[in-house]
Amino acid sequence: MSSLTASYERCRRLHARYGRSYYLATLLLPSWKRRHVHALYGFARYADEIVDSFEMRSDRAEALDALSARLSAALSGAPVEDPVLPALAHTVRSFGIDQRELAAFLRSMRADLTVTRYATYDDLLEYMEGSAAVIGTMMLPILEPLPGAEAAAREPARQLGLAFQLTNFLRDVTEDLDRGRIYLPAADLSAFGVTEEDLRGHTVTPTVRRLLAFEAERAHRHYRLALEGVDLLTPSSRPCVRAAYHLYGGILAEIERAGFEVLGRRARVPRRRKLAIFTRHLLAASSAGRQERRVSVELP
Repeated sequence: MSSLTASYERCRRLHARYGRSYYLATLLLPSWKRRHVHALYGFARYADEIVDSFEMRSDRAEALDALSARLSAALSGAPVEDPVLPALAHTVRSFGIDQRELAAFLRSMRADLTVTRYATYDDLLEYMEGSAAVIGTMMLPILEPLPGAEAAAREPARQLGLAFQLTNFLRDVTEDLDRGRIYLPAADLSAFGVTEEDLRGHTVTPTVRRLLAFEAERAHRHYRLALEGVDLLTPSSRPCVRAAYHLYGGILAEIERAGFEVLGRRARVPRRRKLAIFTRHLLAASSAGRQERRVSVELP
């Protein structure tokens, strides 16, 4: 059985390897919060690799079934032989995370095994509810809404998850096609006169560019709706979320700056700009952390 410490470390490593922008932002959190964010990310990545890895040769549906069974056992308190679930189960119990959201996430992962196209944006949103929105709401108790703001903070947290995932879809059009999937709604392709063959090319045509600009504006709307939730969090969590907002928003900005040339190249935020974003929020994170430690010491 994996020790709890080893499980948290495995989750941290998964986060550092696959979620570099968000991992950088988590360094702005108080240390006690970080490992729980790593646990949620690590589990999400672990499940995502089952459905997305190009190297996996075993039956993906069976692997997801096995993961779901181990998850149920871990959440019930049973020991499990798994590298990430001890940390996840500990985090879920520590913060009272709604287990139905974990189930919704796994349903979306399972959908990736059979669903390769989405007719409308509403259909895509239904998928993203489980694959992205619930990640935002599961993070929420760790990031700590202000007293009385728990309900109001939920929708911005959902919107941030949706914004991040739609950004990924725009960045990863070619990679998703290699897996046989298109996350751009078929109704939008039709409206802009874009065919699937257009997306398989290496040149972004004017019609593809207009389609991607339309989807980018959708992502911007999700980002705008998410921003109002930052001030509903405890001060020590705000620098992390603001940094993540700007880092992921930076990917979208790079896509736009490159004229939506995403077919055959992957948009990245330059390292110098990432470090500038991190540094910009570091002072606020240090100040908020010191203030919270001072308050905790002064409480009777």
